Amino acid sequence: MKISSSALTIGVDIGGTKVSAGVVDSDGNIISSDRRSTPASGGVELIATITDLITSFQSQYEIAGIGISVAALISADQGTIVGAPNIANLSKLNFVEELKKSFSLPVVAENDANSAMWAEYKFGNAKNLNPVMFFIIGTGMGGGLVIDGKLFKGANGIGAEFGHMNVQPNGIKCGCGANGCIEQYASGSALMRYAKEEMKADPIKAKELLKYSDASGDISGATLTTAAKQGNEIALSAFNKQADWLGSACASYTLLLDPQAIVIGGGVVEAGELFLNPVRLAMEKYMPFAGTHSLPKIVAAKYGNDAGLIGAADLVRG
Repeated sequence: MKISSSALTIGVDIGGTKVSAGVVDSDGNIISSDRRSTPASGGVELIATITDLITSFQSQYEIAGIGISVAALISADQGTIVGAPNIANLSKLNFVEELKKSFSLPVVAENDANSAMWAEYKFGNAKNLNPVMFFIIGTGMGGGLVIDGKLFKGANGIGAEFGHMNVQPNGIKCGCGANGCIEQYASGSALMRYAKEEMKADPIKAKELLKYSDASGDISGATLTTAAKQGNEIALSAFNKQADWLGSACASYTLLLDPQAIVIGGGVVEAGELFLNPVRLAMEKYMPFAGTHSLPKIVAAKYGNDAGLIGAADLVRG
């Protein structure tokens, strides 16, 4: 069913800790939003949480469709969960079928990185770029790809999972079940691991970094970003290691896909050029056939935590 350009749709973004939802117009603007904690049991309770959010919006707005963005592999039918390592009891769950039991509306479900990529392509910093890749860097590392104005999904709906390229045979175990995925070396989790390793190796420098921590004494990605901007050695070193790995991945994917640009999203972009410039330098350093072709632009994503729900809300428009 074709949705009118003036109609409002709902985007729901499901992560490991929270469910965010919003009413979105055809220009990608969020009219209203809300969020809930992701139920620990997932599955049926998660469907109930989503249903409650949608119902609350319907009491205020006329809604024409529902788009679901979820941190999971989605089948080609844009409905069934193939695998979800970070959310309980989602495997084989079909969001489309479950939500249509309560709502007589078009419903699609899409991988969170694909949804975020679509938001950037339609409304953000990937607009008019072709082909364009997307890395979303959080606890893990997701990917998305748009070619000739279409979201690339592959034969089975699981294409463009860029975070799971094997870069270290027999390397660190990944949540996907394989060993040595780039996610384990270029994600937010990897950034934290690098910092903690250096803190353990040099207690004096560790004390300097801890000055930037919160009241509990814990460090976070935000801690490292603040510290790095102030020139802290451990924070800068951790970002540079992460950037080096990401740059090497960008080089490899460039020879496969020849993108016009690679968009970097997630919390890591809060570090700005402090992170993005080392990624560019690493990409150039590792680039096969260096000097024989133009390099893709490396740009920060426009949208932060809202990218998934904005993209999903637009994807349901068809």
